[in-house]
Amino acid sequence: MRTGRPSSATDASAESRVEYPEPIYVSRDEEFEEGKNEMLSDGAIKALLHNFMPLLVSSVSPDIRDFAGFHDVDNLFKEGLRLKQALHDQLFQKIPFVRKIQENSEGLLRYDTPDIIKKDKFAWLRDDEFARQALAGINPVNIERLQAFPPVSRLEPAMYSPPESAITEEHIIGHLDGMSVQEAVEGNRLYMLDYHDIFLPFLDRINAQDGRKAYGTRAIFFLTAAGTLKPIAIELCLPPMTDDCKRAKRVFTPPADATSNWLWQLAKAHVCSNDAGVHQLINHWLRTHACMEPFIIAAHRQMSAMHPIFKLLKPHMRYTLKINALARQILINGDGVIESGFTPGRVCMEMSAFAYKELWRLDQEGLPADLIRRGMAVEDPSQPHGLRLLIEDYPYATDGLLLWSAISRWCESYVAAYYPSDEAVQADYELQSWYAEAVQTGHADKRGAPWWPRLSTPGDLASLLTTLIWLCSAQHAALNFGQYPLGGYIPNRPPLMRRLVPAEGDPEYAHLVADPHRFFLSALPSLTQTTTFMTVIDTLSTHSADEEYLGERPDEAWTADPAALAAAREFAADVRRAEEEIERRNADPARRNRCGAGVLPYELMAPSSGPGITCRGVPNSVTI
Repeated sequence: MRTGRPSSATDASAESRVEYPEPIYVSRDEEFEEGKNEMLSDGAIKALLHNFMPLLVSSVSPDIRDFAGFHDVDNLFKEGLRLKQALHDQLFQKIPFVRKIQENSEGLLRYDTPDIIKKDKFAWLRDDEFARQALAGINPVNIERLQAFPPVSRLEPAMYSPPESAITEEHIIGHLDGMSVQEAVEGNRLYMLDYHDIFLPFLDRINAQDGRKAYGTRAIFFLTAAGTLKPIAIELCLPPMTDDCKRAKRVFTPPADATSNWLWQLAKAHVCSNDAGVHQLINHWLRTHACMEPFIIAAHRQMSAMHPIFKLLKPHMRYTLKINALARQILINGDGVIESGFTPGRVCMEMSAFAYKELWRLDQEGLPADLIRRGMAVEDPSQPHGLRLLIEDYPYATDGLLLWSAISRWCESYVAAYYPSDEAVQADYELQSWYAEAVQTGHADKRGAPWWPRLSTPGDLASLLTTLIWLCSAQHAALNFGQYPLGGYIPNRPPLMRRLVPAEGDPEYAHLVADPHRFFLSALPSLTQTTTFMTVIDTLSTHSADEEYLGERPDEAWTADPAALAAAREFAADVRRAEEEIERRNADPARRNRCGAGVLPYELMAPSSGPGITCRGVPNSVTI
């Protein structure tokens, strides 16, 4: 890899940006092949039309920037952006080719119906669905067990007020099936989505931006006897303006009347908006795309193409450098899609960097370590994967452990074929140089951390490879390919909120009471913001025709080593067995988080897929 761009005009230590469409340099062997380019080209045409028409509509008729009702959202999937005659005439007078676009592009202007509303149009309104998506949605990796009550912030109290949550026993005691709070904590029945600490330091700057409003949120859930979660309290926090500031911490509980129902829906929407930002900025971009890139660059620089570990990793590095280059130009760049479409706006990348500095550790990125860290599992040697899940029907974890174990067995067998001893690992100059560069140069600001895994034994090597392959394949697939199927219906999971939740006495409170569903929609993204976001996640959720899935190696001549080939065949068989087991689980009515009336099956860990948007499929690498 090479850099060498001119220095920035404002910072001599930083390189200048390369503006789209001039490409960021990516070496030829990392460029897309023809099939991938064709998929992106087709997507670009659709994206152009999907983005062009709403921009035209909003520029000519600003009064329809907001959705007037839920039927307007539904019409994006039924009719597309069919123009009213008066508006059509205005556009036709100004831009004559608009009629031609409308006549020739009906199919492209209409959005595909997201899976989340195919089985039950109103599922997103239900509390149980809100909770289920924490276990089987787009971002199933933030749910954690509540191990002490009340929750406590780790931020500096002098700056961010007392660390204890405002949620009290009185708020939740009536929702615990007769248990005391202490009994619920000790019985592993309370769980939480906690976005307080990641958002609060940035909130004043987020809320100062035009049309962006956010809180630092906490949502507490109770694990029912049926094995499902139900939300029992939501806390919305702002930086305190004065001592004993009433706006700083507000608690909402499940509604008892019409007004509190709409306040509860708004509170849930703010939790979802926080969740969407953390998913995209931290779990998706940072923890899969960005943090794996140094290992890929170092592999190309330090290992021969004939090196057995390079051969093992090669399918798991495919296209990632090119995808990351494109992301830097059109997604995470200043004023790019992510800044435009998510609530944090111009502090998006700063939040991502903050999370990297404060939270990211490679030794906790493997699935078992992550589940234990979040309190979602405990070590148990008697269990198949050495873990006991505390929520038995946790689809992301149960399916993920199938693939994690298959990858682990594959890496152990492969490593054993080439490294019979500790000395063989330690004496491999290329291997040690690869890992040293990935840590020392690729993660330079963390190179002195004591938690970096050692690379001294065959077991160390197999463990490291398992984590890297997991992150590039199954973890990325679980976080990426459900974005449009589960997030394409914006009321289900708004990436951006434009209004705070009004309190009684606020001027906006009367507007909420007078027309609650219009107020709710006005708090969500506008028409243009919605369609732009939908267009982007449509592309991000699409498998290309040349996708290579976990367990597949289309290049049959990748090695002639009989031991490696035998291990690869066993790995492919393990992956097929995992897929069959996932199918059985999705048909099991006892698994209520993945089977039932209006409940979507969980297929994001099902390894195979056809091309297009399928809400399933685990490619070998980060290819989109």
